[in-house]
Amino acid sequence: MSEARTEIASLGEFGLIDHLTQNNETKNASTVLSIGDDAAVIDHFGRQTVISTDMLVEGIHFDLMYTPLKHLGYKSVVVNISDIYAMNATPTHITLSIAVSSRFSLEALDEFYEGVYLACEKYNIDLIGGDTTSSQKGFVISITAIGEVAPEKYVKRSTANKGDLVCVSGFLGGAYLGLTLLEREKKIFLESPGVQPDLESQSYIVGRLLKPEARKDIIEFFAENNITPTSMMDISDGLSSDLMHICKQSETGCVLYEDKIPVYEEARQYAYKLEVDPTACALSGGEDYELLFTIAQNDYEKIKLNDQISVIGYITEANEGQTIITRGGNKHALVAQGWNHLKS
Repeated sequence: MSEARTEIASLGEFGLIDHLTQNNETKNASTVLSIGDDAAVIDHFGRQTVISTDMLVEGIHFDLMYTPLKHLGYKSVVVNISDIYAMNATPTHITLSIAVSSRFSLEALDEFYEGVYLACEKYNIDLIGGDTTSSQKGFVISITAIGEVAPEKYVKRSTANKGDLVCVSGFLGGAYLGLTLLEREKKIFLESPGVQPDLESQSYIVGRLLKPEARKDIIEFFAENNITPTSMMDISDGLSSDLMHICKQSETGCVLYEDKIPVYEEARQYAYKLEVDPTACALSGGEDYELLFTIAQNDYEKIKLNDQISVIGYITEANEGQTIITRGGNKHALVAQGWNHLKS
């Protein structure tokens, strides 16, 4: 028996917005006026406002052949608020705009919004507005994330100093390996539609791609321990590419140590199975949404007890270049081979 399908057009735009936001609840005192008027009103009570926006396009940033809509809704929120955390700020609000083609039913959009609301619940965020429109083909998602930070406590990419320690949260490279596995299974399915996908029990790497988490815990740890990173960004394009952004904007160089780069054991073993280098996955993979940051050396004692933070190198003078020291002790120039969203 086929599931009921409701055409989006049958509701009209305002009917659709009413339907998708009927269970929307306000969680933050800073939300003065939410969905329902021409614009929302927020008041951050003397704190500074941080704003970031991202667009996700079907076929470029996600593939619905292997991305459940609920996961896509969740991930869409997470990748945006990750940018707010990367400024050492706390995300509080999002606006969400979508363009969908007629191939999507109302039930499909409900599934997508279920993921959106799950992420809002987990990270204590209010959905305060957005837009819905038609697309000739495919699904386009645009989210603006808004956060707050104590005056002048935000952290930029351009303020790393010589001698600072380079640190990352969590593990790197898993999302790229998850993408590699899912793309392989998609290819097999397209060639032989009867074949069931075999994800080889690789729940860790698949989860890293389909359901990433933003590092709220790290920002809370900084606040509790009175740590202000000297520079920071989130890792969306790969460690090497993103660290080179920090170096370029801070006018510095860096030294990375290959054996310090954290790769989850399950991901490492799967990389060996694919005959790819786990370090290359970490350096160039992207979509990990971990935090990359630098700290003054005198903050080392505070962070060394946090098992979610790895010190992977240090900042140098610009003329020393951006380098990596391999396990074998050789020094190489760091190369940015990260994910390029604009490549053809």
